Amino acid sequence: MRSVKILSLAVAGAVALTALTATGTPASAATSGGTVLKTATLPDIPLARFSNSLLPGSVTNDRNVDLGGIGSDLYPTGVPGEFWAITDRGPNGQIKVDGKNRRTFPVPSFDPAIVRIRVKGSTIQVIKAIPITNRHGKGVTGLPNQKTHDEAPYDYAAATPLNYDPEGLDTEGIVRAKDGSFWLADEYGPSLVHVSPSGKVLARYVPKGLGLTGTDYPVVESLPAIFAKRKINRGFEGLGLLPGGDLVIVLQSPLSNPDGDAGDASRTTRLVRFSTHARKVVAEYAYGFDAVSTVDPSEDDPSALKSSAVIGIDNHTVLVEERTDNAARLYRIDLRKATNILGSKWDDPATSPSLEEATGVPVPPKKLVIDLGATPGVPKKIEGIALVDRKTIAIVNDNDFGMTDGAAAFDANGNLVDSGIQTQLQYVRLP
Repeated sequence: MRSVKILSLAVAGAVALTALTATGTPASAATSGGTVLKTATLPDIPLARFSNSLLPGSVTNDRNVDLGGIGSDLYPTGVPGEFWAITDRGPNGQIKVDGKNRRTFPVPSFDPAIVRIRVKGSTIQVIKAIPITNRHGKGVTGLPNQKTHDEAPYDYAAATPLNYDPEGLDTEGIVRAKDGSFWLADEYGPSLVHVSPSGKVLARYVPKGLGLTGTDYPVVESLPAIFAKRKINRGFEGLGLLPGGDLVIVLQSPLSNPDGDAGDASRTTRLVRFSTHARKVVAEYAYGFDAVSTVDPSEDDPSALKSSAVIGIDNHTVLVEERTDNAARLYRIDLRKATNILGSKWDDPATSPSLEEATGVPVPPKKLVIDLGATPGVPKKIEGIALVDRKTIAIVNDNDFGMTDGAAAFDANGNLVDSGIQTQLQYVRLP
């Protein structure tokens, strides 16, 4: 009965928020900030201690990295002050070698985990953690999957290549279904991952033609093939659950379609609607970002635009986040006013100009709910957003495990020089 209660509470708050924003101002109107009501911080938890409590012996050297990255997403548990959250693939950074960036994984055996957290005063408490594993209980890791599709992984110093892991997941979005199972959004495939209540991967849904092999769990090629053209590290990120059970997933950035330059310049990303009953995509929509300077007045590069959160309101209404690393906005859209492009010319890579290049592409109208960039006290890099009640949202930042880019991220002993950025969850009153 608890899972039903969870969904009912989330939907109740969502429906109330629909009413609250139904007469909101257009997205082009003046910004509207909210008020931070409460801030809670995650204390320092050594990463090895956390990981080994879930999978004994999985991490032998955490290089003084603490648990972080749990701000990739939030989903209400139904208990006031408690949320489901998800780590991403683990600590990672970039170091330039011979003029090219190399992706580093200082704790390569780290296994992404689902965590249940509680806001207690000014502290975030981890009250439960579930490791994500294959069918035989082995951790999936957060390492890239395919040499031809993903960045090459290196050790903390970007000196030694690491092995690819076809089971690896870069988890970013989470919702919990009525039966207690979880659905996760992954950036690598990009893919949609169905996970049992105990953390075992039941199935991974990937773009057609991806050719991912070597996994101990089922891989189903059911997503539009063109989604394999996702920008590196910009696959699926936001994930929302609708009351009827369908999922809405957003690509973090426009596809590199036909190439990276087109994707970097584009302001058109894509949403998909996935039926958890039919186990397939039933609709696809174009989504139009605002100008980057509207979302973040300090930024002028359109490639800085991303979307990291989707919240289901009712069976046709969702909230979608638009952000840079410095600012974020939340918009309301009605999917009934969106054009279903699934299977159309926009899914054909031969179409020129592509969806990402074209002008006049039909995108749903949107209304601004809150400008977090205009809300004093909000941290940077907001990735997780959840509804608390009809007037309040919870937001959480991704602190990247305290990692920074560059060779100076680690000292001479190979230990992390922590950025000092902490994971913070805030309650924010809507304007």
